[in-house]
Amino acid sequence: MASVRLIAPEPRIVPWLGPEVVVQPDQVVEVPDAHADSYTCQPDVWELVGEPKKTTAAPKSRSPKEGD
Repeated sequence: MASVRLIAPEPRIVPWLGPEVVVQPDQVVEVPDAHADSYTCQPDVWELVGEPKKTTAAPKSRSPKEGD
């Protein structure tokens, strides 16, 4: 999860966070990592305060070659 702060002067309704969720100015909320860019692309409204967690993919298992 990433953390973003509402820096706009007015409260915002944020449906992605749940039905009828209202975020107040200067309030920090957690958003799914996949949605963080949707907030930070609005720099007059949202500020990133907690980086999205980097996920590392599990190493792929090697399948045995035929004939081994």
